[in-house]
Amino acid sequence: MKQYDFSGKKILIAEDEYTNFLYLKALLKKTNAEVVWVKTGSEAVEAVRQQSDINLVLMDMLMPEMDGKQASVLIKELRPNVVIIAQTAFALNGEREEILACGCDDYVSKPISGTDLLERIEGFLIKQK
Repeated sequence: MKQYDFSGKKILIAEDEYTNFLYLKALLKKTNAEVVWVKTGSEAVEAVRQQSDINLVLMDMLMPEMDGKQASVLIKELRPNVVIIAQTAFALNGEREEILACGCDDYVSKPISGTDLLERIEGFLIKQK
């Protein structure tokens, strides 16, 4: 498997399911990225508001308090250049367009392919340099 180095990058994982968070954390562990975890959409917005060094957000679409779509809109209002990759278990017709319309830069369906996700993250982080 290809080695990824995201040293100096901070990735926010917005995910209410602990097992999904553990999977994403394990996936990112070998990349040297700093990982921050929040469990709701409103916590994600607050994290981006308070931590200006967040480079990328992995946003679950179905979370308590505020869903990922609402959170993505607010995050893009705060920081238009932060990358948001939506993650959802429900890949319905038209949903991809809806998710991208609310400000997400990309979209992955669960179950998430680790290699695919790391490739996408790398592509966005390289553009930020």
